Amino acid sequence: MNELVFEKREFTSDHVNVVKALHLNNYPIVYILYNEKKKPTAYIGQTVQAARRLKNHIDDKKRKNLNRFILIGHEKFHQSATYNIESNLINYFIADNRYQLQNVSQTRSREMHNYYQKPFYNENIFQVIWEKLRKEKIVSDSLENLRNKDIYKLSPYKELSPQQLDIKNKILDFCQERIQKEGNHVIVIEGDAGTGKSVLLSSLFNTIQDLAKSEDSFLEETDNYLLVNHSEMLKTYKSIANSLPNLKKKSLMKPTPFINEKTKTGATADIVLVDEAHLLLTKEDSYNNFRYQNQLDEIIKRSKITVVIFDPKQVLKIKSYWNDRLLEEIINQYDAKTVKLTDQMRMNANPETMKWIDSFVKKKVLPLPTEDSSFELKIFEDAAAFKKAIENKNNKDGLSRIVSTFDYLHKKDNKTYIVDEEGINMPWNSTQDKVTWAESPNSIKEVGSIYTVQGFDLNYVGVVLGPSVSYDEDKDELVIDTSKYKDTGAFISRTDLSPERNEQIKEQIILNSINVLMKRGIHGLYIYATDPKLRKRLLELERGK
Repeated sequence: MNELVFEKREFTSDHVNVVKALHLNNYPIVYILYNEKKKPTAYIGQTVQAARRLKNHIDDKKRKNLNRFILIGHEKFHQSATYNIESNLINYFIADNRYQLQNVSQTRSREMHNYYQKPFYNENIFQVIWEKLRKEKIVSDSLENLRNKDIYKLSPYKELSPQQLDIKNKILDFCQERIQKEGNHVIVIEGDAGTGKSVLLSSLFNTIQDLAKSEDSFLEETDNYLLVNHSEMLKTYKSIANSLPNLKKKSLMKPTPFINEKTKTGATADIVLVDEAHLLLTKEDSYNNFRYQNQLDEIIKRSKITVVIFDPKQVLKIKSYWNDRLLEEIINQYDAKTVKLTDQMRMNANPETMKWIDSFVKKKVLPLPTEDSSFELKIFEDAAAFKKAIENKNNKDGLSRIVSTFDYLHKKDNKTYIVDEEGINMPWNSTQDKVTWAESPNSIKEVGSIYTVQGFDLNYVGVVLGPSVSYDEDKDELVIDTSKYKDTGAFISRTDLSPERNEQIKEQIILNSINVLMKRGIHGLYIYATDPKLRKRLLELERGK
């Protein structure tokens, strides 16, 4: 059995019994049960006892609508390989978004780990399996295209790092200990951009919802929600819900509708997960129909347990201004604990490169790091060359986009607004209905704002530093000119803060936006500064002067 074995049969007792006579039995294998009705359904698994496992599925009423099965084997398969391939198939089926999967998560997810010749199974063998499935018209899109989809990157079945898995298990233990207790309980997950917060949250919420549907589970029949303040991210979570049995779109909400609904009904949710809590309002906002003083506080009051994702370095509006002290003031009223994600999961950058970016967003302009073999940090003198470089990366690697600080007029009135007419001369991002902005093929011809890319991955990101970001030659540091920033909604001053404090927060918001934009790229960061003094200094540093 030197080649891949691929058996496709009808899912009946007669055909399942035939498996006993095949070399597939008593080997580790991967299998797919499916139908191709109007609403295609599938179940993906792995086993070392094919005949017995399939017989169990035949007898399982949950599988009664599945009428075909595929067995996938190879003489070099072992259980680490089949576990890996099973997880990959689930993640790519979710991204392909054709089947409603019947798979439910295990309470304690598998940890990301290496094994002998993992690339051979993970890449070579899996590519052959996927192309065979495409040929059989079981799946449609290519692995390359699916890998660049946000629903693949945020799939609840992605393998978690040891740190992510440890925190997930701590949160599940926290929920188990407190779900029957009186009062409100809070656990905060802190982490910088790219530390895998949303991947962890996606995995955690799917497990919680599976447990809510599981008999005799400590979360059986609980009423749980995932709140997402970011419209683009909410699209992604709802797309994932199309493929999984216990994720329902009605449990995916924005914060204000959740608060208003629970206020109206008087009901208390059981577990509420809050993604990007640093975007929550910290003052009344009639425009968003929020009538209270702090969204997080109101969410906690309406939930038994609140799980909060938080990064104060991603605050982008004065009306959503948070710092560590304000967060502590809120959560210290309740039974609360904090856990921290510290490992960089998005960027393939070495510590030197990460230090350079972190220093830059503190206004320190350091010499560029020595060459990073896995991540490309590059400064551009010419706007045309900058645009061409990102276009080339998009053609070669896919999902490479230009983004900019909010230094150019941009209104939601369906008119075209241009970023840096004298240089970049490209329109701001248009609104996408069903897909996120970066996944639209036309977005390579546009410039993304902070509001379209926060929380998402790109392969290569080209960051335009607009007129608000300049350079002081005497102090050898960045100068932030808040008067040139065009996101007027972000700068609506607060009467509960002094004019000086409002001005300080405005500067921090611009620096936060640069931090978020610069940490979008997996493989590279390209920078074009529109301010001549800053561009000159960055080029000098790149050349080692």
